[in-house]
Amino acid sequence: MKTLFILNDAPYGSERTYNGARLAGALAKLPDNEVRVFLIGDGAAAAHRLQKVPSGFYNLELMLGSVVRHAGVIGVCGTCMDARGLSAEDLMPGSHRSSLDELAQWTLWADKVLVF
Repeated sequence: MKTLFILNDAPYGSERTYNGARLAGALAKLPDNEVRVFLIGDGAAAAHRLQKVPSGFYNLELMLGSVVRHAGVIGVCGTCMDARGLSAEDLMPGSHRSSLDELAQWTLWADKVLVF
């Protein structure tokens, strides 16, 4: 199964991106699953590297890192990065600056598209 996750919300303040990342991580661990995550809008900040959160609080960088460790791919909207002052050097390992064209290709690739 090929699943694309599109995460729109900021990494903290709402649990939508958190829940999408949780499900993406769970699916990525299962055999015969391929997972791609596209971060758009405020969701782009979820791929910021070196996140520091309070002890005991979830960390989106670590959660998305689990997807990458299980052969998942993380794309971050380049336009959204620019609007938020994020550079490619600001992104966590395993993620990359992406585009709406790549999102369109991934949408056609996927068996399922889940939007959070």
